[in-house]
Amino acid sequence: MQAAAPSVSRRLLARLRDVMAGSGTAEERLDKVVHLIAADMVAEVCSCYVLRAGEVLELFATEGLKKSAVHKTRLRVGEGLVGDIAAHARPLALADAQSHPNFAYRPETGEEIYHSLMGVPIIRGGRVAGVLVVQNRTMRHYSDEEIETLETVAMVLAELVASGELVALEELVPVDGNALLPVRLEGARLNGGVGIGVAVPLHRRITIRRLVAEDPEAEQARLRTALTAIKSALDELFERPEMRDGEHRDVLETYRMFTEDKGWLGRIAEAIRSGLTAEAAVQKVNDDMRARMSQITDPYLRERMHDFEDLANRLLQHLSGDDDPNGGNDLPDDTILIARTMGPMDLFDYDHRKLRGLVLEEGSPTMHVAIVARALDIPVVGRCKDGLERIEPFDTVIVDGDNAQVLVRPSEDIRDAFAEAVAQRQLRRADYARLKDLPAVTRDGVGVQLLMNAGLLLDMQHLHDSGADGIGLYRTELPFMARSSLPDVAAQTHLYHKILDQAEGRPVTFRTLDVGGDKILPYWNPYEEDNPALGWRSIRITLDRPMVMRHQLRALLRAAAGRHLRVMFPMIAEVAELVQARRILDLEIEHERAAGHPLPDLVEVGTMLEVPALAFQIDALLPLVDFISVGSNDLAQFLFAVDRGNPRISERYDPLAPGMLAFIKNLAERCDAGGVPLSVCGEMAGRPLEAMALIAVGVRRLSVAGPSIGPVKTMVRSLNVAAANAYLDGLLKSPDRSLRDKLKAFAIDHGVVL
Repeated sequence: MQAAAPSVSRRLLARLRDVMAGSGTAEERLDKVVHLIAADMVAEVCSCYVLRAGEVLELFATEGLKKSAVHKTRLRVGEGLVGDIAAHARPLALADAQSHPNFAYRPETGEEIYHSLMGVPIIRGGRVAGVLVVQNRTMRHYSDEEIETLETVAMVLAELVASGELVALEELVPVDGNALLPVRLEGARLNGGVGIGVAVPLHRRITIRRLVAEDPEAEQARLRTALTAIKSALDELFERPEMRDGEHRDVLETYRMFTEDKGWLGRIAEAIRSGLTAEAAVQKVNDDMRARMSQITDPYLRERMHDFEDLANRLLQHLSGDDDPNGGNDLPDDTILIARTMGPMDLFDYDHRKLRGLVLEEGSPTMHVAIVARALDIPVVGRCKDGLERIEPFDTVIVDGDNAQVLVRPSEDIRDAFAEAVAQRQLRRADYARLKDLPAVTRDGVGVQLLMNAGLLLDMQHLHDSGADGIGLYRTELPFMARSSLPDVAAQTHLYHKILDQAEGRPVTFRTLDVGGDKILPYWNPYEEDNPALGWRSIRITLDRPMVMRHQLRALLRAAAGRHLRVMFPMIAEVAELVQARRILDLEIEHERAAGHPLPDLVEVGTMLEVPALAFQIDALLPLVDFISVGSNDLAQFLFAVDRGNPRISERYDPLAPGMLAFIKNLAERCDAGGVPLSVCGEMAGRPLEAMALIAVGVRRLSVAGPSIGPVKTMVRSLNVAAANAYLDGLLKSPDRSLRDKLKAFAIDHGVVL
């Protein structure tokens, strides 16, 4: 039975091809199609429902139900069994459909005499365009092969449903009624910066002109040839100078692994054996995956499915002979790319010197294309809902990555204001560059150490460009997240050695692996938690899996042989956790000594202070550490009991609240008395006004993003610390929810440059 299924499918597909290419109106051809399907699948009923505006499924053709029900029977998406198939984009096969709780009886159809039902979604471009159903009087148990056959038929039928002949195209593709008016779209910051240019929407849909294959073996050979071409293109890309090293190379190495994924390639091969051409098979598997993607919530899995989708699009390009469907070599000088999502290779298809920004309907900061965009310094805003529908080709677009917004067709005054802001930004960069070799010393002679946060090899260039005193926080988890498997000791040693080399003697503080919560590793199954920010994350994971920590510490010790090593443990909640982590470090030092490996000249150990409970053990903590670094993002989250990922409350509390500043002031005083340096390395430290407040309460070390070094140093050199401290001391006991406005007023009155 299983061996015969593909031939049955091919016979049916061949007949459908003749009908689809024949004469008559679209509805006449659809009537013939449902008649053929019913006959071939030995079903008393075959019906086709088409999705119309308003999320309504309308009966367009039937063989077996009452003809008078055509265009009269309508079901909302989610209503009845047909609506359920559309809502979840998945097939349904029931021997006794009428006993199902979702069954919705429509008396005008006369379907009460039919017991069994099998239905599949009609998917076009990853969206459900309709539902195809067969029914039988008997309680028939439909086989997996029959479901597969009906899915294949639905894929062919999708071309007719989405052609615009049955339903007007404006119903199939929602259009913003105010398409020519200015629009402001909000999203998520994937990479900062501001870009102004003209929109180039990337509609990656490739028209498939030949759906049914005559020779399956020839189609398999075409698929292999296309895969070989993609691998060759990747090999050429790896030879480019900018691809010699870095995490963006790791991203593309991971991407290459998808070209050899046996499960994905097996599904395509099976679709070819069912009678489809190579490109139709790729499209079928891709559409099925895209439709099901909406049911997946895990961010890592969604992003990896984007990589499969990008690979499918590249296969379709090769198979159709269209190697550049978007005109990548003919871009306007100032281009803003608009796409639903992008794969890691996509940006290399274009002249990045012409790219001013990228707008995505989906995405997260850890998706592969975002990592590549950071390497190319391209502003990116993701999660812009309906971006492709609301942005027309060659619209003027402003991508404000810093504030996670996209301005479409802005008025002339807004455009001029942003252009002026971009120009001023460039001038300020020039001013900051002139300051890079000057010390960060206040007007009253207080020195402030300005360090830089980093997480990629690409960030290291900012260390020298900005004049930072060193790396105050190196986030070791980013290279872990860019790979498809846990990097071994040798790979980690190689990376950390390069970081220390590029630092050229300046201090580098390595934070050990900080994952969990919203940072998912591809090779660890995420642990389902109600409150992941408060759950199994960071040091809790690596203490529970000590070999992961041991391997990382071993790599750090080897990379820093003969040099100075600074190791910092994240999210320590109690001194006992630090003691346990230090014990693991001591074991690794003894292991390396016993093995005859050279050791660092000096090993300094510190802790992040993000969990408020640790501050109440400060007396026990200080003798055990060489330095402490406040992670202001998590500290604020825990102090205020606020989910910083929740847009309804993420801005409710201000880090410049009296309570937050009083907490840090007390911590700074205790550390100073104990002779332990204290730094702040969260986003708070990188904003000049907040940095001014931190210095005023006693913090003398700030670790910030590379681009923030210049603005913060400018502020420092214009500040009188004694005056700021005296002013702020009188405010810390106030009942105000925020001291922001008063601190701004102080800065203006005292000539502090913000």
